[in-house]
Amino acid sequence: MMLLTIIAPPAIEEELIDWLLMQEDIEGFTSQVANGHGAGHAMTIAEQVTGRRRQITFAIELKKERAEKIIAQLKLNFSGGGLHYWLMPLSQSGSV
Repeated sequence: MMLLTIIAPPAIEEELIDWLLMQEDIEGFTSQVANGHGAGHAMTIAEQVTGRRRQITFAIELKKERAEKIIAQLKLNFSGGGLHYWLMPLSQSGSV
C-alpha cells in the first residue's frame, strides 16, 4: 500500500474534495489545514509578512497502481491548479 499526500491551495479545496469523493477506488481520505513555509512558495505580501501560506493537505491510502492512476488524473484535471503531491510506501496501516 501507498500513502498519497496532496497539498492544495484553499481556492480549490471544495473542487478537489468533490473530485476525490467521485473516484471509485478511493474509500476515504483525510484532510487538514497546513501552513507552507519557505522560498519555494509564491506568497502574497500578507503571507510574506506572516511567513506562512495556508494550504490544505489530503492523505489517501491506495494500492500503488491506483495511486499512479490518480496522480495521472490529477495532472489532467488540475493542471496549473497549484497542487503538489508525494507518494510513499506504507510499511503498515490498520485500525485498533
